[in-house]
Amino acid sequence: MRARDEQLRGTRHAGWAAEPTTGELQLEDRSSLRRVAGLSTELTDITEVEYRQLRLERVVLVGVWTTGSAAQADASMAELALLAETAGSEVLEALIQRRDKPDPATYIGSGKADELRAVVLETGADTVICDGELTPAQLTALEKVVKVKVIDRTALILDIFAQHATSSEGKAQVALAQMEYMLPRLRGWGESMSRQAGGRAGSNGGVGLRGPGETKIETDRRRIRERMAKLRREIREMKTARDTKRARRDSSGVPSVAIVGYTNAGKSSLMNTLTGAGLLVQDALFATLDPTTRRAALDDGREVVFTDTVGFVRHLPTQLIEAFRSTLEEVTGADLLLHVVDGSDPMPAGQIKAVREVITDVIKEQGASAPPELLVVNKIDAVDPNELTRLRGLLPDATFVSAHTGVGIDELRARLAEVLGGLDVEISVLLPYTRGDLLARIHADGRIIASTHEEGGTRVHARVPHALAAALSEYAHAGGDSTARNATSSS
Repeated sequence: MRARDEQLRGTRHAGWAAEPTTGELQLEDRSSLRRVAGLSTELTDITEVEYRQLRLERVVLVGVWTTGSAAQADASMAELALLAETAGSEVLEALIQRRDKPDPATYIGSGKADELRAVVLETGADTVICDGELTPAQLTALEKVVKVKVIDRTALILDIFAQHATSSEGKAQVALAQMEYMLPRLRGWGESMSRQAGGRAGSNGGVGLRGPGETKIETDRRRIRERMAKLRREIREMKTARDTKRARRDSSGVPSVAIVGYTNAGKSSLMNTLTGAGLLVQDALFATLDPTTRRAALDDGREVVFTDTVGFVRHLPTQLIEAFRSTLEEVTGADLLLHVVDGSDPMPAGQIKAVREVITDVIKEQGASAPPELLVVNKIDAVDPNELTRLRGLLPDATFVSAHTGVGIDELRARLAEVLGGLDVEISVLLPYTRGDLLARIHADGRIIASTHEEGGTRVHARVPHALAAALSEYAHAGGDSTARNATSSS
């Protein structure tokens, strides 16, 4: 414990805050546990293993290029390599095959599978990662050829989520997604395929109790389904608590901004810059999974609630979208989406498309209307000047910032105040002197245009958020001009 305190004091002298933030402590804990390469006990004959935990060490990447340009195929493989490194593995080699569609038997075809086997033997790899979601049959057939563990992109992302989940809700969501993925891929050999005796063991079970019973793998499937049902109930209960908190925030009249974007685009860094939240910041994919909500004030004094959401990625597994749906619903209830894009990425347009696809699916599922979007290009300090000029022409409505250096943050705050101000409603109300609480909320969350004191109370002409306008509606008809009253009633 003393050594830990000394280490923390040393890091504070290195430029950290006087008191370590929650994110700094999480990063220290995450860095203190690393995987050690070269200590694999993987069996040569993989069919002797019924259930295998995902242990990534030395890996070879395999991709099938079906559509798009060569640059897009290379970018997809580079992203797969980052995912593998985030999961704790060492990438040794990468292979890409150009074909119309993946081979239905082995994903890459028999000839390429033999070539992959040779690469595995040459490099000494113990895992093959495929850039796509493999069917159970493809997974089994490819493993028989390469004779090492084979996993797909979906299993890789699920493994990263399992490592980085910290809250109870996050762990339950990841566990549910993993079970949904694992259920159709359960396999058994030897005794795992044998029958369990029905009733009492032997032939003396009695009438109606004799029979083969169920196989062990069927028992495992039943237990997994029971566990999945329990997890869904737990997540529903957690969703109720989240909805209650969201409803409380909505009733306060404070506008909410959901920070969305591609994984590792710098959402947490931007959240820290805007609110001083002290969230975990790490140059890794899916570093933070649990949504965090913080309140901050803009330059005009307006209070805003910022929510940092889980990052997205191309071909995000459907299991994760379903499991994290209660978390993604934070997007539908927001007044504004702050869409963060990694400006240093070679293909930012692909990032924007991937994020918008997921958000559109979630909004359609909820039957809600899409909130307005403010595009923010982050990490401009790491972008070549010529490329930055091209991006400004490609995304003329975006705000360009660097959460690391602080460049453009003041402009972003001004844009936020401008956009949120445009969403307000103009009202004219007569508040009794006994409702000083409502007057305080108008001062905190809105912008007062004119204010006078009368015999019956305080006459206020202001622009306020929709939720606050609804709370003030009963005082809108106590005198005042009809135009302002109509504006209030229309909210």
